[in-house]
Amino acid sequence: MRERAVSGTSEGPAPAADLDRPVVTESEIDTSPRTEPPAHPPYRSVFTAAPLAMAVVDREGMVVSANDSLGALLGTAPDELAGAVAADLVDLTADARTWHAYREVLRGRQSRLRCTRRLKHPDGHSLWVQVTVAPLPAEDKAVLLTVADISSRRELQARLRHLQMHDPVTRLPNRTLFFERLSAALEAESYEQSGTGRIGLCYLDLDGFKAINDTLGHRVGDRLLAAVAERLTRCAEEAGQARPSIPLVARLGGDEFALLVEDSTGTEQLAELAESVLEAIQDPFDISGQRLSVSASIGVVERHAAGTTPTALMQAADTTLYWAKADGKSRWTLFDPERNAHRMTRQALASTLRPAIDRGEFQLEYQPLVGMEDDRLHGVEALIRWNHPQFGVLTPNRFIGLAEEDGSIVPLGRWVLRTACRQARRWQLDHPDEPPIFVSVNVAVRQVWDSDLVADVAEILAETGLAPHLLQLELTESAVMGSAGRPLQTLKALSDMGVRIAIDDFGTGYSNLAYLSRLPVSVLKLDGTFVRGFQYDDRDSTATRPNPADEVVVEAMIQLAHRLGLTVTAECVETSDQATRLRRIGCDTGQGWLYSRPVPPDRISELLGTPGVQAGVGNP
Repeated sequence: MRERAVSGTSEGPAPAADLDRPVVTESEIDTSPRTEPPAHPPYRSVFTAAPLAMAVVDREGMVVSANDSLGALLGTAPDELAGAVAADLVDLTADARTWHAYREVLRGRQSRLRCTRRLKHPDGHSLWVQVTVAPLPAEDKAVLLTVADISSRRELQARLRHLQMHDPVTRLPNRTLFFERLSAALEAESYEQSGTGRIGLCYLDLDGFKAINDTLGHRVGDRLLAAVAERLTRCAEEAGQARPSIPLVARLGGDEFALLVEDSTGTEQLAELAESVLEAIQDPFDISGQRLSVSASIGVVERHAAGTTPTALMQAADTTLYWAKADGKSRWTLFDPERNAHRMTRQALASTLRPAIDRGEFQLEYQPLVGMEDDRLHGVEALIRWNHPQFGVLTPNRFIGLAEEDGSIVPLGRWVLRTACRQARRWQLDHPDEPPIFVSVNVAVRQVWDSDLVADVAEILAETGLAPHLLQLELTESAVMGSAGRPLQTLKALSDMGVRIAIDDFGTGYSNLAYLSRLPVSVLKLDGTFVRGFQYDDRDSTATRPNPADEVVVEAMIQLAHRLGLTVTAECVETSDQATRLRRIGCDTGQGWLYSRPVPPDRISELLGTPGVQAGVGNP
C-alpha cells in the first residue's frame, strides 16, 4: 500500500496528481545547500552507494554532485568534486571531436557520449576509464556522467594484442604490426610535421635456410630464426644510435624479415644498414651444438614518403629482393626505377601477348636471302613484328622470349608459319615466269615439344599449296645440336617431307661437328660475329685489319659444310667487301643490309625479276 505523501493538511487523501510522485518523508528532506543530484529522492541512496563512479553535471559543465565511487576513483573526496569542471576531471578536452560531442550533449542536441580516457591518479599510477555522458530528465537540467575503470580490461587487451602482433618464434613484430607501422609512417601527418619526409626498407630472406630446416628439422630452424632476429635487432639498435628512431625489425613470415627506417636520410643510410646486416648474418651460428652458416639477400628501397603506398613500397622491395637473388645471392641490391620499368613493361607484354594474336596485332616483314654468285633473290626470312597499341612496333627480341616462357609461342609460331607460307605461294602465283623463292621461318624448341609440328607443317603446306622444298625452318644451334628423342624425330620427319632444316647462328654454340653429320640439316647460317670480321677495305691503308685467322675459320666451316652436302648462308652482310670475300671462299647465300633491311611483302615483289639485288635496292 502506497504511503501518503507529506502535505499541507492532515486530513483527506493526497491530490490525484500526486499519486504517481515518489514518496518523501520529512526525515528525508534535506535543507542543506544543493550538493546532491537533482534526481528524485528515492534514488539518492542508490546514487551514493552505487559501485559505479557517477556525477551529476549541470548544463554549464559543472559538477553538481559526485558519489563516493567517483571520489575513490579520482582520489578526491566527493564533496571536493562539487563545483569542479567535469571535463577537466576526465580529460574531455583532449581532442576537438570529443570536446564538441560533449558540449552537444550538454546542450541537449546529442543523446549520448562515450569515450575512453587515460587518467593520472594522485598517487602516481595511471588508469584507463570509459566515460559516458547522458542527459537526465529535462526538468533536472543536468546530465549524468559515469566513469568505469577498465584498466584490467585494457591490460588484457594489450596482452592479447601483443600476442596477436608479435611472432612467437622470434618475438619480433609480425606482418600485421609491420604493415600497421608502415601505413602510419606513410600518412601525411607523420612526415609533413617533422622528419625528413623519406622512408627506407631493407627486405631480406635467408639463403640456404630451407636446406637447414628440411635436413635438421623445424626446431633447429626456429632456433636459427630466433638467433637471426637477435642479430637483426642488434644491427637496428646500432643503426639507431644518434638518430631520432630505431629501425623497426619484423618477421614477415618464413625466413623473410624487414627493417623499416622512418625518416631515413637517404640511400647511404640504407646501404650502411644493409651492409651491417649482411656482415652480421654471415658469421656462423651455434645452434643446438651445431655450427650453421647462412647468408642473406636484401632488397633495399629508399624514397620520398609522399605519394608512396604500403603496397607500392613492398612491391618495389620484393622486386629488388628478387634481383639480389638473381644476381648471385648473399648481397644487397638497391631498387632501380629504370630496371623496374623494364620489368613492368615485360609483364605488360606478357599479359597481353596471347590476346594480341587473336586481335591481329602481329605482322611479318621479309629480309632477302641473296645468291653470292648471281646476286639474285633466292629466298626470304620471315621476321615477325608486334604492332603494340601502347609501345609501338616491337621486334622479336622484345617478346619472343616471353612467348616461349608462357607457351604462347605455339599459336604465335603457327600463325607465322601459315602467314609466311601463304605469302610465299602468293609471290609464286604473281610471278609465274620467275624461279620460285623459298621462305625461311624461325621455329622455337617449345614448338617441337608442345605441339605436333610435323602435322602443323603438313596441314599448312596443303592449305596454302606451297611445295615443301620452298619452306625452310630455322632452329638455333643450341636447340638442334644434341637433339634426341622427339626433337630429332620431328626434324627427320620434316626433312623426309622435303622441308629444309637450317641451323641458325651457327658457330656460337658448342658445334658438335661429328653429331652434325647425323642430323637432317640442309643449311648452316653463319652467325654475324664471324661476318663482321670481314668488314675492312683494301683501299684504306690506315684501316685496322682483323686477324687473318677469322677468314681461315669461316672458310674451313664453309668447306666442311659443303663436304657434308650443306649450303651456307652468311648473316649480317653489310658491305660489298664482305660479300666479295665471302664469295671468294665459297659462301652460297648472303643476308644483310647490303641487300635489304626487313621489308613488307610488296617490296619483295618489286625485287622479283630484277637482274640483281644490289646495295640499297631492297631498302625502303
